Amino acid sequence: MKKITYSAPSVKKAFKILYAISDSSDGLGISDLSKKLKIGKSTVHGITTALEELGVLVRDPLYKRYTAGYSLLELCRAAFTKIDLKDVARKPMEKLMVKVGETVFLGVLNGDHVTIVDTVESRNEMKITSPPGTRLPLLAGATGRVLLSQIDKEKSREMVQKKGLVRFTSKTVTDQKQFLREIEKAKGQGYAMDDEEYIPGVRAVAAPLVFPSSPPAALWVVGFTSTLDDQKVKTVIREVQETVREIKEFPR
Repeated sequence: MKKITYSAPSVKKAFKILYAISDSSDGLGISDLSKKLKIGKSTVHGITTALEELGVLVRDPLYKRYTAGYSLLELCRAAFTKIDLKDVARKPMEKLMVKVGETVFLGVLNGDHVTIVDTVESRNEMKITSPPGTRLPLLAGATGRVLLSQIDKEKSREMVQKKGLVRFTSKTVTDQKQFLREIEKAKGQGYAMDDEEYIPGVRAVAAPLVFPSSPPAALWVVGFTSTLDDQKVKTVIREVQETVREIKEFPR
């Protein structure tokens, strides 16, 4: 059976115009678009006028350039709400695991605890791992600090005061003022470090991950002190932050 195809030249041209404008930092005029896309000026004028009427484009009255309008932003926002953070983060997480050789976790703030939503296990025989769905204490280690750095400061303070800080190891931070300072530090530098605070002999590096359709999230790498030494920690911090940037830039 012959496949039936449909052609909508005006729609295709409209999207070419939208892509061209989105790639321009200052917007584009009709002449610019016509030259760049090799589309006649009258056609460009007709399409941009229609898109302007719909609020998809906005025209600067002084420079006669078009930029993205609020209707287009609303469409993008609606699309983002349908995107699953886990799906977007999976490939970058896999690449991160290969680069650092340690287990990589993705988790979200869920009430007063952390819920792991995805795990990419290290290929090492000896490794740290927890399956998706595992709940971790919020007020312990690096992950909790980067998650709390994404919410209101007073809410973080109230949570710490209400729940208190449990000692898991000899290195666990149990002083509330110090813990709150660590949250602010994580917010300022864009990551947090856990040096045997939650599990003896285990280190972690976590970074905050702000994603439109997700609650406060975090990406973190966990390894034994024997493999995650001071020099490697520096590399892990850099790679975790780079991976977070890659995830946040989706789609580009």
